[in-house]
Amino acid sequence: MSSLLQEMTDKALALGVPLSVQLDLTYRCNERCVHCYLDHEDHGEMTTVEIKHLLDEMAEAGVFILTLSGGEIFLRKDFFELLEYARSLMFCVKLKTNAVMIREKEAARLRDLNIQSIQISIYSHRPEIHDAITLVPGSLKRSLDAVRFLKSQGLRVIIANVLMTENMQDYSSVRALSAELGVECTLDPTVTPMMDGNRSVLKLGVDQNALRQVFRDPALVGDVDEFCAIPAKASESELDALPCSAGHSACYVSPYGDVFPCVQFPLPTGNVRSRRFIDIWRHSERMNEVRSIRVKDLTTCTQCTHVTQCTRCPGLAFMEGNMRGPSSQDCEKSFARTGIPSANMLSRRRPAPNLVQIRALPTLAGATA
Repeated sequence: MSSLLQEMTDKALALGVPLSVQLDLTYRCNERCVHCYLDHEDHGEMTTVEIKHLLDEMAEAGVFILTLSGGEIFLRKDFFELLEYARSLMFCVKLKTNAVMIREKEAARLRDLNIQSIQISIYSHRPEIHDAITLVPGSLKRSLDAVRFLKSQGLRVIIANVLMTENMQDYSSVRALSAELGVECTLDPTVTPMMDGNRSVLKLGVDQNALRQVFRDPALVGDVDEFCAIPAKASESELDALPCSAGHSACYVSPYGDVFPCVQFPLPTGNVRSRRFIDIWRHSERMNEVRSIRVKDLTTCTQCTHVTQCTRCPGLAFMEGNMRGPSSQDCEKSFARTGIPSANMLSRRRPAPNLVQIRALPTLAGATA
């Protein structure tokens, strides 16, 4: 994070301003990615007028960074009308798209509107792998064609790669491809449960061996010894810190107007069709409950070696049943990084059968999400 953005975030936290909002314009999509957590049917998306009204309210509330995502944002026929309106309100706009619908005309308009960045998911450099994940033949070629074209138009492109069992062996090649194309690349080893709580997609996530491989790749983590070092004991100030920015300086709005602390935190706090955005942000009981939590309030986690460095997501913890509890997926990441089981993993192990014959417990016993 740049020093300027950090300063803005600190001021937003102090003033209670929602600095950053992700707004999903639609859940409809022209791809059917096997790991996607969304219901792609249209259950009554906000209209053009409703979204423009919401953008007015968000601007008034102090939102600066606006991420437009989906589904596939270009499936909305009013996309450019909404985008132009957002830019007229001086939002710093980021886009997430598969880019298969972007041609010269669309790219020129994006360039003229001075979009901050365009994130495009590329799951593999191999068509047979990428297309098997999107379930759309030819999707890799179309997305890469768009990356090349957008880059040639002077736009900032970011390739995003979600790590799964199907594409585990390809992340280094995707990074090499990104370097060849002259664009940024991100890697995320987290597969998110469906927003309705269905956790079946988690079977697509990589195992401990794969995580260890990733966390010991200096091209990704830098100094491996430092990255995998045993965390220091948490200080009082660290225990009094915020667990996450969700609900503090950022939130998420669905295509139906529901406001959540984060796109990975499906706790509804209000709906902008019946209540002003700023009123939900400031006065929703659920939102205020989320922002009342400090690290020291987390059950189990406060006793954990990893508490100061864990990537614990409160939304993933919420989907496991307790927003103050641990996230098993993040516990596994911490274990893969350091080799030390988390407090959550230790608490879920079965006790030894007797006190006479005590054997070493299986490394990952009870640690599955």
